[in-house]
Amino acid sequence: MTELTLGRLLRSSTTGYVFGCKIPEADAPCFGDFVKAPAQRGQTEVIGLVYDLAISDDGFVRPMATADLPEEVILDQRNNRNVPIEVSVLAVGYKNGAGFIHGLPPQPPLTLDTIRTCTDDEVRAFTERSDYLRLIAESAEAPAEELLAVAVQRAAAVRPPAERERYLRKAGRELAKLLSRDLPRLERVLSRIQPNR
Repeated sequence: MTELTLGRLLRSSTTGYVFGCKIPEADAPCFGDFVKAPAQRGQTEVIGLVYDLAISDDGFVRPMATADLPEEVILDQRNNRNVPIEVSVLAVGYKNGAGFIHGLPPQPPLTLDTIRTCTDDEVRAFTERSDYLRLIAESAEAPAEELLAVAVQRAAAVRPPAERERYLRKAGRELAKLLSRDLPRLERVLSRIQPNR
């Protein structure tokens, strides 16, 4: 995947950020996408995982929702109006001059910073070590089980076919360590990342 500009930051903290966007549905971010935001005046990039997308209503759309509208009017509203999409991101690491760090960033990104997708090369390099999985597993705000499974699947998908199964097994071993005290949860996550599924 090439780097795409997704939107601009609305609010942030050290544990994550929320950005707004208005882009065609095919290019909209998806649950589990790896994204990045600049921080510390461009000295770092905060790496995160999309865990929630919310399409907000507004005063103009609300009365239309109960009306019997022709398909042309609905398409016009979807294609020609700014549909506010809020995307929530869980911070799982950052990149600085030394490379990738798996942990919370020293500072959050600033309002109106540009949010971009991570390239396949960045996802591959960031997920070479599995330390980022701990931040997902311990997250209180994100749906951790679902996000763990999707993040591991995405990280495997950007690897050459010959390396995918090895990566999935390595991630499975790390998950077994992280979730060893919660076997039902571990079983649910592992069942979602099995090779050849």
